[in-house]
Amino acid sequence: MSLCKKKRQDDFQKVKLKVGKTKPKADNATNINFRTKGINLTEQLKKDANAPTTHRKLNIKDLLSQLHHYSGTVKQGALVGLRELLTLHPSELDQHLSSLLSEAAAVFTDKDPNVRMSATRLLRFIAQSVPAERTSPFFPLLSAHLSCAMTHIETGIQEDALKVLDVLLDHYPALLAARPALLLNNFLELISHRSTGGGARKGQEGKGRSWALSVNPNRNVTGQQWRLTVLLRLGRFLQAVVEERRAEEGVACVSGDMFSVLNGQGGANAPLELNWEELTYRKGGFQVFEHSGAMPTPHSTFKLRPETEPGAGVSEGLGTGEAVRGFASTLVPLLLDVWVEASASDRSKTDSAHLLTPDAMSLMYQVLSILQLLRKLAPQREYQDTLDVWFRSEYLGDFKQHFMKNFPYGNLDTPKQRRKTDPKRSKQSTTIPGQTVEPLALNVLLCQVMVSMVTLSQREGQAQEPDAEWLMPLRGFVQETLSSGAKLSQRHLHTLLETVWRMVITQRSRAVTEDLLQAVYVQYQQMNLNLQTRTLLLSFYSRLYLQEHNHTHIARSRVLSRWLAALPLQLSQLGHRNPALSDRLLLSIQAAASRGNKALLNSLHTHACRLYDPQEGSVVLLPAESQQRLVQLLYFLPVMSQGLLANLSRCCTAGRVSAGLAASLIRIIHLRSSLSGWSVGSQDMTLRDVDYISFLFSTLTGFSSDELATLQEAGDESVLPPSPLSPLSLYPTPLEQFTHHWDVVEEVCHCLETLGSRSQCFDVLQNGICKNLTGLAVVPDSMAAGLLRAVARLLDLSFLPSEPLLRFLSRCCLSLLSLLLTLQQDTAVWGACVAVLSSIPRLLRLVLQSLRVKDLCEEELPQLAQILSLLLQHTALRNHMLANATLLQHIIQDLTRYCRGESKEQWMTDLLYCYSVTMATHRGNLGLRDIY
Repeated sequence: MSLCKKKRQDDFQKVKLKVGKTKPKADNATNINFRTKGINLTEQLKKDANAPTTHRKLNIKDLLSQLHHYSGTVKQGALVGLRELLTLHPSELDQHLSSLLSEAAAVFTDKDPNVRMSATRLLRFIAQSVPAERTSPFFPLLSAHLSCAMTHIETGIQEDALKVLDVLLDHYPALLAARPALLLNNFLELISHRSTGGGARKGQEGKGRSWALSVNPNRNVTGQQWRLTVLLRLGRFLQAVVEERRAEEGVACVSGDMFSVLNGQGGANAPLELNWEELTYRKGGFQVFEHSGAMPTPHSTFKLRPETEPGAGVSEGLGTGEAVRGFASTLVPLLLDVWVEASASDRSKTDSAHLLTPDAMSLMYQVLSILQLLRKLAPQREYQDTLDVWFRSEYLGDFKQHFMKNFPYGNLDTPKQRRKTDPKRSKQSTTIPGQTVEPLALNVLLCQVMVSMVTLSQREGQAQEPDAEWLMPLRGFVQETLSSGAKLSQRHLHTLLETVWRMVITQRSRAVTEDLLQAVYVQYQQMNLNLQTRTLLLSFYSRLYLQEHNHTHIARSRVLSRWLAALPLQLSQLGHRNPALSDRLLLSIQAAASRGNKALLNSLHTHACRLYDPQEGSVVLLPAESQQRLVQLLYFLPVMSQGLLANLSRCCTAGRVSAGLAASLIRIIHLRSSLSGWSVGSQDMTLRDVDYISFLFSTLTGFSSDELATLQEAGDESVLPPSPLSPLSLYPTPLEQFTHHWDVVEEVCHCLETLGSRSQCFDVLQNGICKNLTGLAVVPDSMAAGLLRAVARLLDLSFLPSEPLLRFLSRCCLSLLSLLLTLQQDTAVWGACVAVLSSIPRLLRLVLQSLRVKDLCEEELPQLAQILSLLLQHTALRNHMLANATLLQHIIQDLTRYCRGESKEQWMTDLLYCYSVTMATHRGNLGLRDIY
């Protein structure tokens, strides 16, 4: 015992310190007898002086590296710095897009809410600057981080994930819609959870539900508000999926709604535009496909994957009808439960079940919107019908019980209580978008959803009495809303029109159809409607009219007849003030005219003169495409009056329609004439033969009688005075008008050539010229050239023209030849002169006889010599010039006599040379010595 105590004392002996002695060093004392030297790594610490930085002198690499810091404040500062840097230097965004997206997405699930908020703002800034094409390679990474945030255990991260989803839906909806399966499951998990109990809902006994609504007491908002927030995003996402599918398939409506194609959004089959004038002389042909692509390609019924089990969520994409039905079988019961829970809590606040609070109304609106979008997810039309039948068989009873029982709904006026508001609570409530829903929007959407429950059997005319009970209040609400006269928004009106469309097609009742169409007509008759609304109503009536051949209850509708009869008057009144709306009116008129609607054709005949007025008519004021439709309508007119033909002739010659369109107009009138030999159905005696000939003659001249009379009286300075070389005073028309009239003349000549006897046709033309034109002193040059062209093309060799006609034509020809020398252009006119001179030898002799050298002044002698030289040089006139050799010799002798001077002018030398060459071909071989 004593030994152990002694040993312990030896271990813990106390050192005794003595005064004056050095204190011993401790065992752990530090030796400070050393020296240090610094090492500078210059290259490692060197920074790029040219790299853009923030106000804190941090470049983009520094900021991206700070996002990996453990401190939330540092990460938030880095995100704010990135926004600042990208704002000042946008080029950095292009160089570091991959790093920016990956690093920003990585903090979607950060525990600090300020970091998540800054990341969302940075993502929005990037999305506003970068198009979807450049973001698509990195979008799978964004989607993965978004899914992680949506399914995170922290409620705050889930709420911020929806804000990220808002950014992507605003800027990249197509990229999100390309991967719908995973996100749809995430939506389900936000408001529900998988249940293992297998409880059964009323009406679905035997069908276990694998999903049930969930409640999280840790959220800062109520369960109803949270579900509304989630359903808002789900509705936007489903809308993006529907629109992406439409874009991929290139159709206006994937879901097969009949009325959706009316809204001017394109169609599944674009019309085939053919230009017959270009194809006439082309060697290669073109192929016309069967049905013009209107009939869908049959889809295979074989399946490579098993069908999705009901209630299994979304295990695959929404590319098949079975997948859509599988997802709907999971979501629709949850939506019904959401509404049942909200309506139960709402009934405690009021005794009137049809009055809803704003929150309940917003929730019901979102539920109905999602139900409507589920129908539009069907990939093909046949799946649409199958899906509608499935919806009816599964949920019609539930919809009638929960939705139709208290229809229509209204707002519940709740008194505002004055109490101290919680700033935190008020801030949270404002973050929920779209809470204000009007009762009209809710009721209209409910009508659309419920009417879509009509089965295919009803479309075949098999009426079902139970459906009439719940359809009657819907029809009454629709009629009352449309007949009230109140202006509706385009969205509400479109939904109501689609509802009316489906009711009309499915009810198959003439009385119901008339009532509904009359209610729509009240909206159509409103004043000052915008273009979109007016176009929507026009499309509705036009499309419904096209259905009358399949539905007897639509045929001969009084409302449709009244609408059609008013269209021509509306078109004439509208004119060019709204070309787009005028074009829509023309489409409707054209569709009815092609079907021979008597009400429209009679109205079109009544207002035809106003529509085709050459000064203020729609045919000259509207764009070229609308002008073409108006010209095509002439084919369907029952009768063409003299006044209408006069207007049409002036339209062709005034130059306010293109030459090609004027030629089309002339051809259509030619086909409607009995002289053309064509029979146009039962529309005989459309126009009299004399009126048709008058139309062609007026179009050939290019000027009306009033305009010609004005030219004779007016002392216009632009009119060329008469002279010995120009017997007529020519009125020079602008080159564009001259060219236009020349093309019109060619078409008129073509029509006249096909009228049977050419001699009779020329006789009529001769009488018209002699009666109306030979006494003119002032003649437009385009009319003179056109007459020469027509005479050259229509002259029959067995017909002898009258002397007055030949004298008038000789004056026209000589005046044009003189004008051509002055202008030195218009080879087509020179060809017309040569053609008529070669066709009528007597006319050439009259022209030569009118050339009196003694009446010419000295300045006109060179012009005469040039005219003779041109005539001598032309091969077609050589024989005729030789026949008038004596007369030609006297003219040249007179020119030589009046040409004074020691040396002859060049023009005289050229004339003598041409004359000698021409005469050399003559057997007499006359020489120059015979001239002098």
